[in-house]
Amino acid sequence: MTRPPASAYATDDGETFRASELTRGPWHPDHQHAGPPSALVCRAIVRAAAPQGLSHLGRLTGNLLRPVVLGACRVEVTPEYVGRNAGHYSARLFADGKEVARFTALMQREANVPLPAGIAGHPLPMAPKPPHDSAPCRMPFADRHTGYGDLVENRLAEGRFFDGPCAAWFRLRHPLVAGEEPGPYERVAVAADSGNGISAVLDFARYSFVNCDLTINLLRRPAGEWVCLQARSAFGSNGCGLAESALYDEVGLIGRATQSLVVRAREQGVSGLSQRE
Repeated sequence: MTRPPASAYATDDGETFRASELTRGPWHPDHQHAGPPSALVCRAIVRAAAPQGLSHLGRLTGNLLRPVVLGACRVEVTPEYVGRNAGHYSARLFADGKEVARFTALMQREANVPLPAGIAGHPLPMAPKPPHDSAPCRMPFADRHTGYGDLVENRLAEGRFFDGPCAAWFRLRHPLVAGEEPGPYERVAVAADSGNGISAVLDFARYSFVNCDLTINLLRRPAGEWVCLQARSAFGSNGCGLAESALYDEVGLIGRATQSLVVRAREQGVSGLSQRE
């Protein structure tokens, strides 16, 4: 067996990034999982906002226009408005010579504001179980080829993995970009796009339910290496759906993520991934 690549992306010039097999997703062998490229865009936006003193990513929204093919990609970031306490940024992701995704983001200035004791909803809720008490689990497509299932480590905190509502911890096994320690927001972005997969209620062999977008809202800076998704998927009879994930670190709630889904029945005879394999 060949050893997996050392990172999700490598770069020589800091502008063009070569996606490795660790970014491969479950839907097509030539396409990236949307988590790693979303994290790459997140990385670029956080870096663009840092000189203005805007250090907290309050929201990241990605409109996924086309599949992100394996290979070279690059990110362009534009500041739309930068104020005293908040900045709005847009970004475009290019791969294979095409624009494949557009993002908007809210970056915020952090301040030390102590909260009064006893306010409703606080302290913030915790994940169902901490990672050290959660059982190791592996994505069902991870053994088929090197890909996203090798990039992340998973532990199941609640429910059944890839079979209905569940809570699962994610931790990067490899750096996002070679030679760099992943930032806290990058760790969240890598994981947050997996809500519709880990909470799947439809059989991968018979249906596809790919997300067209991803929105992440964060109330504070994530802490540590582990990110938990407490996810569930819901479907209408119109070929559309929604996946929702509460996001946690080991300290407690950090935010939420949503994905709008396109649900389609696969053609007869088309082999796919069964969620129960």
